[in-house]
Amino acid sequence: MSMVTLPGLQEMIDSISRERNLPKHAVQAALREALLKGYERYRRTHRADSTIFDEEYFNNFEVELDVEDEGFRVLATKTIVEAVSNPDHQIALEEVQEVAAEAQLGDTVVLDVTPDQGEFGRMAAIQTKQVLAQKLRDQQRKLVQEEFQELEGTVLQARVLRFERQSVIMAVSSGFGQPEVEAELPKRDQLPNDNYRANATFRVYLKKVLEGSHRGPQLLVSRADAGLVVDLFATEVPEIEDEIVRIVAVAREANPPSRSVGPRTKIAVDTLERDVDPVGACIGARGSRIQVVVNELRGEKIDVIRWSPDPATYIANALSPARVEEVRLINPDERQAHVLVPEDQLSLAIGKEGQNVRLAARLTGWKIDIKDSAKYDYEAETRKMQALAEERRLAREAEAIDDEEMDDFNSDQEALDMLDEEAADSDYFDEAEDTQTQGSDGFGVESREALQRPNV
Repeated sequence: MSMVTLPGLQEMIDSISRERNLPKHAVQAALREALLKGYERYRRTHRADSTIFDEEYFNNFEVELDVEDEGFRVLATKTIVEAVSNPDHQIALEEVQEVAAEAQLGDTVVLDVTPDQGEFGRMAAIQTKQVLAQKLRDQQRKLVQEEFQELEGTVLQARVLRFERQSVIMAVSSGFGQPEVEAELPKRDQLPNDNYRANATFRVYLKKVLEGSHRGPQLLVSRADAGLVVDLFATEVPEIEDEIVRIVAVAREANPPSRSVGPRTKIAVDTLERDVDPVGACIGARGSRIQVVVNELRGEKIDVIRWSPDPATYIANALSPARVEEVRLINPDERQAHVLVPEDQLSLAIGKEGQNVRLAARLTGWKIDIKDSAKYDYEAETRKMQALAEERRLAREAEAIDDEEMDDFNSDQEALDMLDEEAADSDYFDEAEDTQTQGSDGFGVESREALQRPNV
């Protein structure tokens, strides 16, 4: 069998494998595909009528690498036929039987169609080089996707590599001993207090593994996602990992609308164990546990509050550290609440530029209106509540009446359908009786007699 030699093939495969963090079999697979494309280019340039080469024309061709002898061969699978119409896909039975007498029509044989060393050509070599680069990128993306697909939604250790426009390009690894992969930290997912200098390390949240052949890093990571806070607490608080304490909800504002307001997070926790304080477990002795999380988030303020099934209690807890006197659920259907606080607690409850009440609303899912308890008009607000309750009652009654009328309509419709079916049955039996009557007056008898007469 002939072979096109590739001096330094083994060294090239080893070098590409090291530089691109790819296994050798992946490099060899990419090289085989690239050489096949190069052979395709060679065939097109040596054939005047190139229109016969469609996208599937070379599907029966393959490249065989010989790493030890440093070269490659091109093999073609051909079908045995009586008369050859396409020599690239077919071979004559008579020609095959000269070598293998047992060959039959319809069988396939693999033949060496490797071009001569000097015929492969410069253009084919250039095509091979271009395709190889693309195939290696595709192999890298495929491996990254397989490696990190199951790690979406987890926290990884990352190292700053460089900066591209407003994004930070970081190196992350899926585990001990695994090669590093580039990830992008966009501007919107960065923390204002972070100092992204070269080789600085951070813990990042893997948001998404991108698919497709786009340029740039395939991983998108975040420092602003609430999942990062959840993971940090799960790491530092054994009770969370042991499922004694559970995180019910998280509201985070990592990039406030104003520079004068710092990042802040509210996290609601709960437990089914009577002897466990979920808030104390997250804070730790003298704040040791929560301090680790705060340090990782570069001083971000974190409020840990106790979740409650009672909306009023939950809302009051969510407005911590403000002291709440009363929570009035004005419109439970639309989840609207008035929170009454002393005058000296108003600014604390609202927070700087409304951040505290905004996060509390996001944490609880209620629309919260902070009111000064000294100026709150109980009677007027009570009348409004009663009016709203009456409107809801009337609406529910109207809805119930509509449902009842629809049920009655459906029942009447079913009754009408049954009557129609009975009427149809009655018409059928009437027609049957008429037919029997016609038979008794002679017409039917004559018809029966005609049916009984044999054909002549």
